[in-house]
Amino acid sequence: MPDTALPLRIEVIDSHTAGEPTRCVLSGGPDLGAGPLAERLEKLRAGHDVYRRAILCEPRGSEVLVGALLLDPVDPAAAAGVIFFNNAGYLGMCGHGMIGVAATLSYLGRIGPGKHRIETPVGDVTIALGENDEVTISNVASYRYRARVPVELPGYGMVHGDVAWGGNWFFLIEEHPFTLSLENEEQLTAFTWQVRLALAANGITGANGAEIDHVELFTAAHDLANQSRNFVLCPGKVYDRSPCGTGTSAKMACLAADGKLTPGQLWRQEGILDSVFTGRVELDGERILPYITGSAYVTSEASLIFQSSDPFRNGIPNHDGKAG
Repeated sequence: MPDTALPLRIEVIDSHTAGEPTRCVLSGGPDLGAGPLAERLEKLRAGHDVYRRAILCEPRGSEVLVGALLLDPVDPAAAAGVIFFNNAGYLGMCGHGMIGVAATLSYLGRIGPGKHRIETPVGDVTIALGENDEVTISNVASYRYRARVPVELPGYGMVHGDVAWGGNWFFLIEEHPFTLSLENEEQLTAFTWQVRLALAANGITGANGAEIDHVELFTAAHDLANQSRNFVLCPGKVYDRSPCGTGTSAKMACLAADGKLTPGQLWRQEGILDSVFTGRVELDGERILPYITGSAYVTSEASLIFQSSDPFRNGIPNHDGKAG
């Protein structure tokens, strides 16, 4: 795609959810048509990936940012459509990002208190905007695909984890030698990245051969008011500053499958920054429907400028995080 395809200016609003940043793209994005969100995502990936890199990567962004391209929904009764992306590629859903989208739409006056439907490439998500900046998302149906899957790691031996879907594919590990604290983030990142590479090397996937691109570690919570603490490595070799909405959904699906979480029971998931998401599951027949509650805060409004003479107009090359 030629550089000239980028506009001079793209309007964004930044927010953070429990410490994890989201950059919502309001205008200036590419024309992706009016088809289903999954179809528009493929158009973005195939023909306009320069937008993702230019918006998120250095020098305008950082590897931690998650982008949310706001789009007109297919169904006019929905509040918006959204495609999530990060430094490595595209996300089916993003829990913290959806809470950030809700906070942004509220800030813009596009939604008020109550329930609103948002279209995503992997299905519709309902957001409930409450008082005191709280947002509850009704996520896509989640499930455990495989339990206690073994994977051999050099230097660590055999590691076991559950493969589960929470809007993204996760490998969830409870038996490991680490303390989940911020001062250990380099060790935690190195270990979980090694897991990610081992999963790919051994052909361990989600359903229909889908890549497992998130690795999640668990321990007991540091705060006794919570049930669990996690560390989540996202695609692009960056860790989630929040407790991870899709990761909490995947975790609750595993707990429900083991009979350890009943419908309506609250699950307080603590993240690496001590911030908390409160979750619960409900049942729709055999489907597990996760709900995640958290808060997001708008941090800036900005115009991203793309001067034609800027050698890094499209972002700094080779800053995409890749597995392998």
